Amino acid sequence: MNASGEALEAARKALELFHDVSVDDDGALSFRHGDVPCAVQGMELAEGLTVLSLTVVVAWDLPAEAAGWVAERAGQGLFGTLGVIHSERGTDVMLRYAFPADGLKPEPLSTLLMLVVSTASQVRGELLSRFS
Repeated sequence: MNASGEALEAARKALELFHDVSVDDDGALSFRHGDVPCAVQGMELAEGLTVLSLTVVVAWDLPAEAAGWVAERAGQGLFGTLGVIHSERGTDVMLRYAFPADGLKPEPLSTLLMLVVSTASQVRGELLSRFS
C-alpha cells in the first residue's frame, strides 16, 4: 500500500469511530455528517509528504446574497476554507481542508476531521436559518 493509501486507511478508521464510511473505486472516502456530505482524498505531493484533503458540501441552491455572508464568515474559521460556487440553481457553499497526514494515528486524526466537519455543520445551520 502506498503512502496515500495508508493515510486514507487511517482516515477511514478514524471516521468509522463516528460515521458509516464508503470507500470509492479510486480509494476516496465518503460519509455524511448529519445532512452534510463529505469526501476525503489522499495524495502524495512529494516523497514523505502525504496530504489528506477533506471536502464538505455545506449547503446548496441558496440565494445569491448568501455569498456575502459566506465571505464574512470565512474569516472566522480555523479549520478549512469556505468557498462559493454559483450555478443556475443558486449558490453552493463548500468547505475544504487539506493537511499533512503522515504518521497521524486514528484517534488524533478523528479529532481533526471532526473539528472540520462539525464546523461545516455549524455553518450549514447558520446558512439555512438565514437564507431558507
